[in-house]
This record gives sequence, structure tokens and C-alpha cells, in this order.
Amino acid sequence: MTERPNVWFVMTDQQRWDSMGYAGNTVVETPNLDQLASEGSWFEHAYSATPSCIPARASLMTGQDPWHTGILGMGEGQGPAQCLENTLPESLARAGYHTQAVGKLHVHPQRDLIGFHHTVLDECGRREHPDTLSDYDRWLQREVPDASADSHGVGWNSLHSRAWHLAERQHPTYWTATESIDFLRRRDPSKPFFLMTSFARPHSPYDPPEPLLNQYLDADLPEPWIGDWAAAHAVTSWAPDAWRGVRSAEQVRRSRAGYYGTITHIDQQIGRIRFNLARQGLLENTIIVFTSDHGDMQGDHHLWRKTYAYEGSAHIPLFVVLPQAIREQFGIEPGTRSEAPVCLQDVMPTILEACGIEVPESVDGRSVLPVLADPGAPWREAVHGEHSTCYDASQEMQYLTDGKQKYIWFAQDGAERLFDLVNDPHEERDLAADQAHTDALEHWRRRLVEIFEARDCGWTENGRMIPRGDGPPLVSPHYAQRLARHGV
Repeated sequence: MTERPNVWFVMTDQQRWDSMGYAGNTVVETPNLDQLASEGSWFEHAYSATPSCIPARASLMTGQDPWHTGILGMGEGQGPAQCLENTLPESLARAGYHTQAVGKLHVHPQRDLIGFHHTVLDECGRREHPDTLSDYDRWLQREVPDASADSHGVGWNSLHSRAWHLAERQHPTYWTATESIDFLRRRDPSKPFFLMTSFARPHSPYDPPEPLLNQYLDADLPEPWIGDWAAAHAVTSWAPDAWRGVRSAEQVRRSRAGYYGTITHIDQQIGRIRFNLARQGLLENTIIVFTSDHGDMQGDHHLWRKTYAYEGSAHIPLFVVLPQAIREQFGIEPGTRSEAPVCLQDVMPTILEACGIEVPESVDGRSVLPVLADPGAPWREAVHGEHSTCYDASQEMQYLTDGKQKYIWFAQDGAERLFDLVNDPHEERDLAADQAHTDALEHWRRRLVEIFEARDCGWTENGRMIPRGDGPPLVSPHYAQRLARHGV
């Protein structure tokens, strides 16, 4: 390469892997994302190792496994994404990149740059101090005094939906695209850029502009998948932000209509930014990476939101579009679909290798470029994921998947689930009690034991996992160690 490539990193919040046309969804309209995915390399089996906002983003920004970030969830014993070290933007800035983040970061303190030269934040109403407003909130108050993004009455974790209550250009999704375009106009032209465009949707509230909500209210939306194991979650709850429970078919349909509408709205804004990249002659030398921090259950198995090992929560979209010079350097064809099991930790080393920048030793993830060039290249057997107690202690879990099978172990009582993702991609049939799958079950048990024995955290005995019962949730020592290094 005669010059280093630019990097446009696009991230959504809470977007399922199957909510794009390119992923096989025939209802949701995502033409801009579909075009980009077709021009790049798509990962069939991409997962969030810790499927909720804070821990997933910490792993993404550092390239580290959750055990090494020390953030295993969002509940008891877990802290905020604080004092992150050797981050992706920090590495790029050291190499001469002009770095900018627009949208949601979800770090602490809220204004921590984590290596970016500048941030312009939309933090979904998050306010660490009564006087702290994100940049979007300040802008909106100037536009519409006394208005806020949630003054339509639908909460940040509600499963309900409604149309956006203000002008479309005042929607946080539109604002995030506008600020990204503004950066492209004001950037330092003597340096390559790293622009992170981080949309706060389709995380609830599901509040797309009215035409997009109406589009999907009239559509033939998919029904939720209900597993033969899901009866325990078929409870009654009236809370609009309940993590589980049976809802009417109409409620589920409206939720999905709002969710799809927010995704199409994001897709349209991605099209705006891409057009501006092309107009400035930047597109041909820009790496484009798209992913999400985790998914959204959307009523599958009577579950809502995230933190689960199931496909709707942990399986995420991920594709990489490389400039021609980099594709030729590594021997990668456009339109590649990779079967390799990958995770958010792999994003940082992939971007750095593509830019010709040394990957910090602290990174656990691996660049996907070699496996894109040669599907037979050495790669991990499976992705390991986990989440500590969040909504309910019974859901603290560990999981392993190679994209073909998935094993889940519940830490409180030791319950297990095993799914054949090839023949049962929606996890409707639990095979853990099926004698025909005893060998597979034992294989995954041994693999999980190896991981925990390496951690030496007291969760194994005689080669078996020990359920924690009413004991404390798993806590990594690395979090406190990192804070101590920074004097916090």
C-alpha cells in the first residue's frame, strides 16, 4: 500500500444477526447494508462473547476476552467500562490516524476519550451526573426546548413501540449520521481517518419515523420461535421492560414492526454517509466494518432484550469491506462468506492488520484476514461466551459454539442445553437429555472445564464444573488490577 487506508467502523446497538436482507431476512429492508456486505466478507458465525452493552463494547475496544477486561456482565460484581487500556482508537491515533467517535460509547467516565481525539455522544438518555448531557441531548434542547428523546413515553428498555414524535432530522439515528458526515468534511485531510459511527438504535425504544413503522405494521412479520424448553419463561408480566413473559401476538408484532423500522432507518442513514464518502473520493481507500454489540430476543422463547446465549441475543451481524489493494495483498475475494466462528474481540486486530499496524500484546482476538484468504487456515475451535447475573440469578451462563453446535451451562444450578444449529438454527429442540448426543455433550463440558481450570477461579472440581448455587457470581480479578494500575 502506498498510503494507509481510512477506516469507517459502523456499529449498531442490539441488532440481531438475522435482521438484514443479506442474512436471509426477506421482510426487513436493508439495501445499503446488503450492498456493502456483498462487496465485502460476511461472517456466518459471529458472536458477542458477553451479550450486553458495557462488556461487549469493552471487549470490542480492547480486543480482549471478557475475563481480561474484567467485565463479565452488567449486574452484581461488575463495574463500568473504566480505564480501558491499549484501545483500538489509541493504537490508530499513535499510528497517525485522525480518530473520531460519533454516537454511543458507553464508557466511564462518560467523556473518557478512550484514545479518540474527539467524541460526539448520543448516550440514550444516560446521564452520569444531573448536569451531564450528551451532545445529542444538548443539540435537541436547542432545537426543541423542553423536548427529549424519550418524551414520547416509551422507555429505554420497553418492548413496546411507537412512531418518533419529532421531525425525522431530530431523531438520534439521523443526528448520528449528520455528525458523521460533518466529521468527513472537517477532518484533517493530511491524515487517514478512523471514524466510528455508533448508532444507539435498534436498541429500544423502538421509535422509527412514522412511515417506517407503518411499513412494517402492514408486513408479514416472522413469528417468534418457541423452543421445547421455553415453558419456564411462559410467565405473565405486565412490566413494559420485563425480561421474559408471554405477550399477545399483536404486542409482539408491533414490537417487531418498530424494531425493523429502526433498522431500516439506520440503513438509510448509512446510505447517506456512504454517499458522502463516495462524493469526496474516499470510498475506494476506506475499510468498512459493520457489526453490533449484541442482539435482541424479540420474544423468541418468551424472552426479551439480551444477556442470553441464544441466537437472538448472542449471534450478531459482522462484515468487512476491504479496499482492492488490501484484498489483493491478502488474496481475499469480494463476496466471501466465512464459516469461521468469530467474535467482537477479532475486530480490533483485523483493522490493525489491514492498516499495517502492530497489534498490542494485550489483545486476545485474532485478525480474520488469514482465514478469509484461506478457509483452511488455523483458527479457534469455538467462541466462548458468558454473562454474569443481570435480570435474574438463574440466567448467569457460560456458552460455547462453533456455529454448528451450541452448548450452554447455567452457573447457578448447573443446568445444560445443547443445540444442533445446522438442523435447528432457531434452537427449538434442546438435545442435552438426548442419549444420542452424549459424546457431543461431554466434549463441550471438557472444553469448558479447561477454560475454567486455566482461570483457577474455583469453579471446577475433579474435572467437572461446580454450580455456584446461592454463592457469589463469578468476578474476574483483572478489573480491580487495571483500576489499581490507574490509581482508581
